[in-house]
Amino acid sequence: MKHIFKKGIKDQTLLLLHGTGGSEQDLIPLASQIDPGASILSIRGNVSENGMPRFFRRLAEGVFDEEDLIARTGELNDFLDDAAKEYSFDRSQIIALGYSNGANIAASLLFHYEDSLAGAILHHPMVPRRGIDLPNLSGRVVFIGAGTNDPLCTAEESEELMELLTNANADVTLHWESYGHQLAPSEVKAAAKWYMENF
Repeated sequence: MKHIFKKGIKDQTLLLLHGTGGSEQDLIPLASQIDPGASILSIRGNVSENGMPRFFRRLAEGVFDEEDLIARTGELNDFLDDAAKEYSFDRSQIIALGYSNGANIAASLLFHYEDSLAGAILHHPMVPRRGIDLPNLSGRVVFIGAGTNDPLCTAEESEELMELLTNANADVTLHWESYGHQLAPSEVKAAAKWYMENF
């Protein structure tokens, strides 16, 4: 997977996962606001939708290709195992920082792999899958940044995701903004405050 790794001075590694049409450069400025001392592993999605990088295929707007999502989530989890060895960072201290499509694949890691992430900052995610049993996420902390008027991720969807993760024993914070699907500076600030309190 095409990626950038920057070694930090702390144990934590921020896993950066961009939105549709983004690149591995997009969230690096965000990471420095969240934790300037953390290592950075920023990945480019290796699925192309009309030339726009994504982390998994979709059948239509808001309709995921579930088979591809499951396969790509496994591929990403394996990549994290390999990257931790290659770059000598602590595999148990990865915190995902994802926006939109990137937040969805990060949520999917939590849904499928108990030890994939120590925590996650999910900016405007959707529920990756329904009707499955989640692993025990005890000890995992999750920040969900949501929009009260987000046309892509409804408020109900954000609340459903929080409920599913909470029922799997994750400690979830749901933060609301009124900027639609865009990522507002105030949302980033709230995520940074949450991160400092948890890591």
